[in-house]
Amino acid sequence: MISRIYLDNNSTTPVLPGVADAMRPYFGETFGNASSIHHHGQETRAAVERARDSVALLLGCRPAEIVFTSGGTESDNLAIAGLALAGDHIITSTIEHHAVLQACKHLGETGCDVTYLPVDGRGLVDPDELRRALRPHTKLISIMLANNETGVLQPVEEIGKIAAEAEVFFHTDAVQAAGKVPIDVERIGCHALSISGHKMHAPQGVGALYVRRRTRLQPLFYGGRHERSRRAGTENVPGIVALGKAAELTIEGFERGDDKKMSSLRDRLQQGIRAQVEDAGVNGDGAPRVPNTTNIYFDHIEGESLVIALDLKGLAVSTGSACSSGAIEPSHVLTAMGLRADRARASIRFSLGKQNTAEDVDLALALVPETVARLRELSPAYRKTAISS
Repeated sequence: MISRIYLDNNSTTPVLPGVADAMRPYFGETFGNASSIHHHGQETRAAVERARDSVALLLGCRPAEIVFTSGGTESDNLAIAGLALAGDHIITSTIEHHAVLQACKHLGETGCDVTYLPVDGRGLVDPDELRRALRPHTKLISIMLANNETGVLQPVEEIGKIAAEAEVFFHTDAVQAAGKVPIDVERIGCHALSISGHKMHAPQGVGALYVRRRTRLQPLFYGGRHERSRRAGTENVPGIVALGKAAELTIEGFERGDDKKMSSLRDRLQQGIRAQVEDAGVNGDGAPRVPNTTNIYFDHIEGESLVIALDLKGLAVSTGSACSSGAIEPSHVLTAMGLRADRARASIRFSLGKQNTAEDVDLALALVPETVARLRELSPAYRKTAISS
């Protein structure tokens, strides 16, 4: 039987046992509607507010500034559509997640001006270029904290200062940062920040949006006065409880130094691959990154072929964003960084989770070089290059 190793945690993470245990009662005996005033409702309302406290502690904000949502996409859309109106100018980047890019595109089609900032070869936005992009009617800056494909961390604190000086709203998509690096919304200086449960070992279908106090947010949904009238709809109590527990476990992990241990495993993985495989390199090398992610190109092969071949051997990795799986075009993130189309298509993302071990990395280091070598042997272009050299 094949031993299965999962190194695609930026796509989604397994629910940790402690998180599953915390949410389990809310599927059965503790089932009330958190908006009801009787015992059953108040029991679940207390659980929702405890989770709100935990998420607020994770982000360094007040509990009242947390809005629970269905996940990162809704959080991004709520922030962008909720802070910008027709006639406003929005600044974002070319490497954002599609939840941000498509939201900005939609607003651009309905009366907003949108500027898409380029990035350098490491995948970083230039704050000076952002400053030059400001206009008198700029209303919102939306720049991600960590990129989902490369793990590169953007200079959000500097961007926050620019936004404050210009009196412009600043939103950051922290979906791939939450749970991996400490987050302090006060230090960042953002007005809104998005997270998603399933990227930090809570289940799919729950997320949160931090909204700074006194920031007026136009809701996406209309109905009841849930979440202080910012997000109508009956709360997903099991999911919210799970997100709160995941936040607690994340804080405990930072105190233990789990992020440093994960960074060490990630570094051993990428260094081992580069030592054993020629014509391979790290995308975003030299830029600050979240500790769990490395994106490596393997020249002379197709990335999807490598993903399939490794999966047959029990190793799960990806070519980039799960939201873009099946796309024919090369990664918009990697091409924005200046990679050739063939190199972008030959790039693989390895992303670790809390459940991964040193043994998992050892297995990956045994499988990846031999699989790359085999695929290159089958490539006519590579054989021709090898013969000529």
